[in-house]
Amino acid sequence: MTVRAWENLQIPTPGTFTLDVAHTRIGFVVKHMMVSKVRGNFADFSGTVTIAENPLESSAELTIKAESITTGAADRDGHLRSDDFLAADKFPELTFRSTRVAGHSGDEFTLVGDLTIRDVTKQVELTVEYGGAGTNPWGQEVWGFSITTEIDREEFGLTWNQALEAGGVLVGKKVKIEIEGEANRA
Repeated sequence: MTVRAWENLQIPTPGTFTLDVAHTRIGFVVKHMMVSKVRGNFADFSGTVTIAENPLESSAELTIKAESITTGAADRDGHLRSDDFLAADKFPELTFRSTRVAGHSGDEFTLVGDLTIRDVTKQVELTVEYGGAGTNPWGQEVWGFSITTEIDREEFGLTWNQALEAGGVLVGKKVKIEIEGEANRA
């Protein structure tokens, strides 16, 4: 692995890396009936990260296929693909394009970018934890990361809900996004 020292971290040398889909999970968590959480993920996605000479000038892009959403319940997955939520036939992709690295502390970086869901684009702030770099048994350069953020789904036009008889709503507004992954030098 070609790494370099940068502010007490061993980071990859500049270059473009692609997400390793076999070792990356793009997941989400949302409240259900105000009492529990439903977890899901997207199975079909691609992305790149370009590490710049100055790591604070690095960038990332991600494209997710809306139809690949899965929560383990076929009826719910179908509903999430429908016009009530992602409208996957009209808006087949969710995208993220970074606009800047806003700062860092140790191995934690703040990445700002544009998230597009359906036909709505909003600026979001991601917390990116750098997990380290190495070489896999096949000689491929790899580095790992964990990403978290929280969005209000209604800001992206995902406003469907149902009132509960006991008060509250069926689906929470806040969606926590959790990405665990690896990237390989392109």
